[in-house]
Amino acid sequence: MPPILSIVGKSGSGKTTLIEKLLREFNARGLRVAVIKHHAHSSPLDSSGKDSFRFAEAGAQMVVVSSPVEIAQFERVAREWTLAEIAARVDDADLILTEGFRREPAPKIEISRAELGTDLIARADQVVAVVTDYPVSANVPRFELDDAAGLAAFICERFVVDA
Repeated sequence: MPPILSIVGKSGSGKTTLIEKLLREFNARGLRVAVIKHHAHSSPLDSSGKDSFRFAEAGAQMVVVSSPVEIAQFERVAREWTLAEIAARVDDADLILTEGFRREPAPKIEISRAELGTDLIARADQVVAVVTDYPVSANVPRFELDDAAGLAAFICERFVVDA
């Protein structure tokens, strides 16, 4: 299984933007990266009015949507899956990034902005780096908000074999 690294932070801190920047850096290095996003709400992931949503509403336990360039699978589950269970379904990746999953036992990079408060939310023993716009006392590497290249290099060196 590829290494898993969770990007965590408060709402509005820039997790999605950071992952987008990292993906560009990893693609430039020729790495294949999967992203698993945690949806904290119990609302459906699919969109109301779409055929796939209608099939699920009618009782389908699984709906697979396929096009010439991508495939999506919506599956009803009896309980929320762990990150490890979801990651086990990922094929052909060098690295798995997650957004959220702060309670799961995976290494974490926390993004934090002074305007949202300077208290970090992840368990200190799981944080491997922080991305901030202010000084922190964490005993891990610190990266500026705009240093995606430096953070990508750190991730490759520490987590990705043959990067």
